[in-house]
Amino acid sequence: MESAQLPSVQSPAKDQWEQALDQKLEALRQCQQEHALKSCLSCPEIFDCPQRDAYVKAVYESMSKGHGGGFEF
Repeated sequence: MESAQLPSVQSPAKDQWEQALDQKLEALRQCQQEHALKSCLSCPEIFDCPQRDAYVKAVYESMSKGHGGGFEF
């Protein structure tokens, strides 16, 4: 009995906000690696870190898709 081969499922192309988020995440991970950190929480510069600030901004922008607005948690 032959097994049926499943069609390949392609994920939808990432939009500009998701691409920007990926870039900021990679920069953040690289910074953590350079400083031998597993998390930004152990970094003494967490509150003044331009990489982390850029990543957080990219997260909000990817959630709103550039439409602005606030987020309630």
